[in-house]
Amino acid sequence: MAYERSESTQSTQNIQNIQSTESSRSAPNDPRPQSAQSTQGAPASGADTTALALKILVAGGFGVGKTTLVGAVSEIRPLRTEEQLSRAGESVDDTGGVDQKTTTTVAMDFGRITIRSGLSLYLFGTPGQDRFWFLWDELSQGALGAVVLADTRRLEDCFPAVDYFEHRGIPFVVAVNCFAGARTYGAHDVSRALDLDRGTPVVLCDARDRDSGKEVLIRLVEYAGRMHTARLLDSVG
Repeated sequence: MAYERSESTQSTQNIQNIQSTESSRSAPNDPRPQSAQSTQGAPASGADTTALALKILVAGGFGVGKTTLVGAVSEIRPLRTEEQLSRAGESVDDTGGVDQKTTTTVAMDFGRITIRSGLSLYLFGTPGQDRFWFLWDELSQGALGAVVLADTRRLEDCFPAVDYFEHRGIPFVVAVNCFAGARTYGAHDVSRALDLDRGTPVVLCDARDRDSGKEVLIRLVEYAGRMHTARLLDSVG
């Protein structure tokens, strides 16, 4: 099933509107908001203490739970760009295993979560269908890292996301969304099946559960931090 767009530029415009807000906070070539780039002028006690905001992508195949994850963990009302599926594209989109799905993301999801005092994450959920992949380059600009959601019933659907982030050097974790009734596999089994680089984290999660989703994000931030630090040390060493 496919979504019939009446305006081909609407998806890109939605992204630009969100990213223009983010970029106004950031210095050139630095994905962090300006408040994270300097400790000068720190707020007084009792004021807003948010010092660092990081951009995270949530990617994966069609119907894997990206919109659900962003909505579950976001502390603000998430921005969604979902539209009804239609019969026009039954030959275009593979809905096998997600027959009950009635909507699809046509641009992105957006949410925000505070991990701890002084650290917030801006979450950008990517569209899962092949014909919206042209949006990924826009969404990935300035991202610290990504969560690749996987469904073991359709594990091959997350291969494109894994390849995308590996080829661009964007740190990512694979989060296996444990659907009811699906066979359970261990993290090591999933890592081997996806042929992941050694050290790439694989975690099991429930995209509907806020605490489970938050643990995935914490794992990503820790892993991405180590990766970026190692790259920085290599560049100066």
